[in-house]
Amino acid sequence: MIVCGDDGLAHRLAAELRGVYAEQVTLVVPPSGRRVRQPVVGRARAVSAALLDRVVNAAANRTGASGEPAASEQVVEAPEITETVLTEVGADRAAALALVFDDDETNIRAALTARRLNPRIRLVLRLYNRRLGQHIEELLDQTAAVAAGGGDQGAGLDASTTVLSDADTAAPALAATALVGTSKVVQTEGLVLRAVERQPPRPGEVADPGLCTLALLSATSNDPAGADGSEGSGEHGPHLLPDEAAVAAATGRGTVVLEQVSYSGPSLPAGRGGVPPFASLFSRRLRWSLAGLVGCVLALAVALMIVTDEHPLYATYVTLLDLFGINDPAFHESTARQVLQLLSGLVGLLLLPVLLAAVLEALGTFRSASALRKPPRGLGGHVVLLGLGKIGTRVLTRLRELNIPVVCVESDPDARGLATARRLRVPVVLGDVTQEGVLEAAKIHRAHALLALTSADTTNLEASLYARSVRPDLRVVLRLYDDDFATAVYRTLRAAHPFALTRSRSVSHLAAPAFAGAMMGRQILGAIPVERRVLLFAEVEVAGHPQLEGRTAGEAFRAGAWRVLALNTSPPGGRRGEAGPPGEERMRASGLVWDLPPAYVLGPGDRVVLAATRRGLAELLGRRRRERSGA
Repeated sequence: MIVCGDDGLAHRLAAELRGVYAEQVTLVVPPSGRRVRQPVVGRARAVSAALLDRVVNAAANRTGASGEPAASEQVVEAPEITETVLTEVGADRAAALALVFDDDETNIRAALTARRLNPRIRLVLRLYNRRLGQHIEELLDQTAAVAAGGGDQGAGLDASTTVLSDADTAAPALAATALVGTSKVVQTEGLVLRAVERQPPRPGEVADPGLCTLALLSATSNDPAGADGSEGSGEHGPHLLPDEAAVAAATGRGTVVLEQVSYSGPSLPAGRGGVPPFASLFSRRLRWSLAGLVGCVLALAVALMIVTDEHPLYATYVTLLDLFGINDPAFHESTARQVLQLLSGLVGLLLLPVLLAAVLEALGTFRSASALRKPPRGLGGHVVLLGLGKIGTRVLTRLRELNIPVVCVESDPDARGLATARRLRVPVVLGDVTQEGVLEAAKIHRAHALLALTSADTTNLEASLYARSVRPDLRVVLRLYDDDFATAVYRTLRAAHPFALTRSRSVSHLAAPAFAGAMMGRQILGAIPVERRVLLFAEVEVAGHPQLEGRTAGEAFRAGAWRVLALNTSPPGGRRGEAGPPGEERMRASGLVWDLPPAYVLGPGDRVVLAATRRGLAELLGRRRRERSGA
């Protein structure tokens, strides 16, 4: 396996491939002086990790806990990923190549070179531009098929291209963590899954398992192992993919259950289109002024009707003529008629500035429809989002899809996410969040949660501490570059504010499992964090997996490792000419059948969607690889 990158995701991905999948990894990084500058906090650890990787490379054959030689890692420094560099690191004979540079163009250029050098290599690209990523994925797959000669050779080619975004992978987890009772969502085209945390059932109650129980949460609020819900928490930590007996025996523990939801597209808030609503064209004071003038006109028309005994329509018409000063003076009329004409002229004088103000306000509203909005008065219960970079923009989109009110804070007036905020009509406060008054302008004192997602760890930490001083019970989610630092911050804030929810997340920690699974040939649909562990959702072909092929859905379940969730019946993949399993009335437009009966036998032509731990997915792939090698 070859991993090329210039930030923490590359190191995290290499560690994932070594520690979980026991793969030999070559890590290609830029020279020390040309690497992307990391945030101040955690940067020293990144450098020490690179030095440690060189030490690990010197001891290439260590023995792992399973008794098998652990994988080795080779670190290569290269200023650019050229054909010469790829040849030197063995791309022509490698199984997979991950290009996780922070620049899309660099990844695309290297991918084209690698595909030309080795048509059979499996490519995993990190691209922020999703539409471009789809075209690049199709292009590289087509190139591999043409290079293999097409026909049967192309059909059996194990050279796939997977385009992922760390922002898209981490955004659902970050958005869900900031919301009380809002599910953790894994979304892909045609598939929407929702994981919901539920409180422990009361004595005598039975918890609703939903479609299935994905995990049991930690037994205690303060982890006795001190690992905060990680793999080292022991029996008191989270239990992923438990069986029915474990769920029944668990008392006093919360659960994470899976729910199926139907997705009908983003929910558009009122006034999001190009034309603002009529009520927003004029201020409240101006609307009251217009209403008062209309009332005066009606009163004058009624008075004229009474004085002159004319028809109501004619009386209204004469009043309007007097109002606009285009009627003849009432020289020989009664005194009452003359007084009414004078009053009508006076109302007409008052009407002129009101009409002028209405025109100016309407023009100003249309002119500012494409500008950034300010937080409205009385706003409360919203989410304050700091930073509109790659991660912040994706999280903002996800929050708006869930109809969550958001106020963004951004210091860069040219940030890439400002266009998205303008399109979604989300209020934005421009300013440095560390300066006094910026968070107050975002109504932090009435906010529901704070999402600190800037690229600087110190900025996120400072903003979170200040927000906690304003609202001690505020729900806070921090994006931190270094996962060890994120753990330390989480413990400290939880101890200082035991009654407030605090979560610290590392984007590389959330994204690396999906990238690693794609390198191993798995179609990773998403990842859901369970405390400080990660649960993967993948689409797997049953053929070639003895743990799945020929087994029933019940027999294929491995507690703590993997669980089959759904059957993908969309061609290709479903067994043609055979009857499908019961429950086809619940088949969605995506071709997924949920709630498979335990007696359904998985055949070689099936594709299944399963939930798995990282090690469980590695075991599935490892057995398949060893079987092929033996054959």
